[in-house]
Amino acid sequence: MPPKFDPNEVKILVLRCVGGEVGSSATLAPKIGPLGLSPKKIGDDIAKATQDWKGLRVTVQLTIQNRQAAVAVVPSASALVIKALKEPVRDRKKEKNVQHSGNISLDDIIEIARTMRFKSLARELKGTVKEILGTAFSVGCTVDGESPKDISDKIEEGEIEIPEN
Repeated sequence: MPPKFDPNEVKILVLRCVGGEVGSSATLAPKIGPLGLSPKKIGDDIAKATQDWKGLRVTVQLTIQNRQAAVAVVPSASALVIKALKEPVRDRKKEKNVQHSGNISLDDIIEIARTMRFKSLARELKGTVKEILGTAFSVGCTVDGESPKDISDKIEEGEIEIPEN
């Protein structure tokens, strides 16, 4: 017989899903079913919470207490960079291997770095900015019309100043 259900216990689940889409309840059921929640209802809640991340893969944190789930989107660096490119929403099933060849300003990169500061292992904001520049390079976009690698080198040499916080 399973142990008694504690109503005050808080469970946290972290899932990767596509923003704005209802995920398949077959993938949610093994994670959510033992907690006594409906996978279909949780899928709808996730789709509603990730509406402004439509078409991007985002990490979602479910905080479950007393058989109630609260959905929170935990942004990733690549999702923030792609969102900053302001590209139109694409259909994932039809368009594959999309190259993100847009241009972002350095101010956008610094804002993304401030958002991602809690996840970063860097001691200063300058290190976090360089992490985000690496993500921008892997996504395939440019920063102020230049390669993110060149911007990173200029930051290292001291040609570009990054604020402390």
